[in-house]
Amino acid sequence: MVLPQEIIALKRDGQALKRAQIEAFVQGVVDGSFKDYQAAALLMAILLNGMDAEETACLTESMMRSGRVLQLHEIDRPKVDKHSTGGVGDKVSLILAPLAAACGLCVPMMSGRGLGHTGGTLDKLESIDGFNVYLSEAEFRAQLQTLHTAMIGQSSEMVPADRILYGLRDVTATVESIPLICSSILSKKMAEGIDALVLDVKCGRGAFMKTEADARELAGSLVRICEAMGRRASALISRMDAPLGFAVGNALEVIEAIECLKGRGPADLMEITYALTARMLELGGIVSEEGQARELMADALDSGSALEFFRGMVEAQGGDALVIDDYSRLPRAAELAEYRSESDGYVAGVDARLVGEAVCLLGAGRQASDDTIDPSAGIVLKKKPGDSVSRDECLCCIYYNDTARYEEALQRLEGAFAISTEPVEAPALIIDSL
Repeated sequence: MVLPQEIIALKRDGQALKRAQIEAFVQGVVDGSFKDYQAAALLMAILLNGMDAEETACLTESMMRSGRVLQLHEIDRPKVDKHSTGGVGDKVSLILAPLAAACGLCVPMMSGRGLGHTGGTLDKLESIDGFNVYLSEAEFRAQLQTLHTAMIGQSSEMVPADRILYGLRDVTATVESIPLICSSILSKKMAEGIDALVLDVKCGRGAFMKTEADARELAGSLVRICEAMGRRASALISRMDAPLGFAVGNALEVIEAIECLKGRGPADLMEITYALTARMLELGGIVSEEGQARELMADALDSGSALEFFRGMVEAQGGDALVIDDYSRLPRAAELAEYRSESDGYVAGVDARLVGEAVCLLGAGRQASDDTIDPSAGIVLKKKPGDSVSRDECLCCIYYNDTARYEEALQRLEGAFAISTEPVEAPALIIDSL
């Protein structure tokens, strides 16, 4: 028997843990023999002393195997998913999943909820009346066979170790550890039964990783661990200084995603969607180079097949598919206000974190995991970095239902827009790829 304190002491002293010790830790967390205070002590030791690639891969695999692991052998399409490290206005998954499916992939996507200033895919989908993100395994498999895509939440049977450890990390200041981030992300993704994974690692004011160097380190670690576990992987490093697209807020982002599938999406949002989907198609063996992927994606959008895959997914998961043609069927805020510029000039920056915090204060996000979401609340930008602006011109529209919340959100927005007297060129959205 391996004693918890022995494992803690090894990592406290900077030593690498062996597979048996890591497996004992994960099993102990799930069955309760590793007490919360002992798990917290080991998490802190990992934060301070790190883990090498072999340890991190072993931790990821042990966490993955702490619950059910899907084997989707009955599906003959390549199974490829995408993960984003989170941002403001990031509704890429809503566009990418049906687009990739329309181009020949199977996309089994397990998504999460928003917490703090970043939004969550599940919250966006649930702004569609009736949409069910909790499918049984049989329902999930059946939908993947017929529609080739499904977007679901994590079931209680999958990766229970991550649910426990993430809760501890959140209250013990150990969230920032790259080995722990990697194992949390990849244990869930590997449990989906995928063949390959594309990662969007964001950096900047609205991202978890603030610097390019940190994002590059995380991206490299994620790709290496995927490959060590026998999955093909690729990562993009993208900028999250300004919100992605124009809409921030659940129902508003669903509308913008549908507009993208209708061929009317914002340039920045489509740029990152195209880049990530192209990588998925390459990893899945559908195409051999990006030019072919671009042609496939253009055909899927122009023909309407990508939109029909989205419609089919909404219908299959119990949602009101009529929202695709009638946005008034989505939740609508009672009040609308405009936030206006105080000067002439050019938009030098839109602080993604402040915009995300303002939207959260409006009720569209959570401060705590059990907070209730207002699906209609949010902000729609009217100006993006690089745009010219006149005094008293609208910078963004604010959708709200609660005046007190609106006043709080307004205080955040006061520092969100930087106006320059000189022309400004918006920085490149995609920084690098691995």
